[in-house]
Amino acid sequence: MNTKTDILRKDLRKNKWKYIMILPVIIYIAVFCYKPMYGVIIAFKNFRPAVGIMDSPWVGLKHFITFFNDYNFWRILKNTFSISALSILFGFPAPILLALLINEIRNTKFKRAVQTISYMPYFISMVIICGLIKTFCQSDGIITDLVVALGGERVNLLASKNWFYPIYIISNIWQNIGWDSIIYLAALAGIDQEQYEAARVDGAGRIRQIISVTLPGLMPTITILFILKMGNILNVGFEKILLLYSPTTYEVADVISTYVYRIGILDANFSYSTAIGLFNSVVNIIFLLLTNAISKKMNNSGLF
Repeated sequence: MNTKTDILRKDLRKNKWKYIMILPVIIYIAVFCYKPMYGVIIAFKNFRPAVGIMDSPWVGLKHFITFFNDYNFWRILKNTFSISALSILFGFPAPILLALLINEIRNTKFKRAVQTISYMPYFISMVIICGLIKTFCQSDGIITDLVVALGGERVNLLASKNWFYPIYIISNIWQNIGWDSIIYLAALAGIDQEQYEAARVDGAGRIRQIISVTLPGLMPTITILFILKMGNILNVGFEKILLLYSPTTYEVADVISTYVYRIGILDANFSYSTAIGLFNSVVNIIFLLLTNAISKKMNNSGLF
């Protein structure tokens, strides 16, 4: 009877070229993803670059307690959850709907044109995207003109706390909807066409086919992507908010990532900012595990 060592040795001999091909990826992940995690220890120390990580004095949970008692804590936590929740509520279903609509298009040339046009914003630099948003949302911008035509006031929209969330969410959907729909289109292509034929034989129209065949076929993909989305619930787009927000919108736009940037990079308080970042990661992991557990209990399907 073969031992586990014999089985492993045979597998290595049989698939040696596959292991060789994956080796650079493993090395990359180990060097650039796992090795830097050693630096997380400075969240529990009063890090001084001059003496290094190991020789910096240990302070335990001091930085975490300071963050929880910070007067900014509840504000940035609320802003982060608000922006992330709105992004999931409106942004997550958007590529699913686009994929369903594209899947219903029968004209191949028009279908490709729609896909190409919807993908394009994703490849535009974030700096350019934010520059366009700022220009369009100025008091004399094209979006402001549209707001005025609909009965609104002529103001700089990005300087208004009431307009920051809608601008951020809508522009985020516009930028990512096409790219995010690719995986759903791939899942749609994998659905057995005989199921559609059986549904048509039973008298199902297009809407009923979508409800009874398409959506159940997409559900495993939707579940996995939703779990991953929940695992990044506090990772709100740092670059975009940093480029769009201003002192007049700090109250609603300042999130954990921008706060870490100001504390860690601008103020050079590395230990405190690392503690905040570690707290952010732990909360994300908790949401990932909870969402995965709920999904496995309800749908018997999960990420792991």
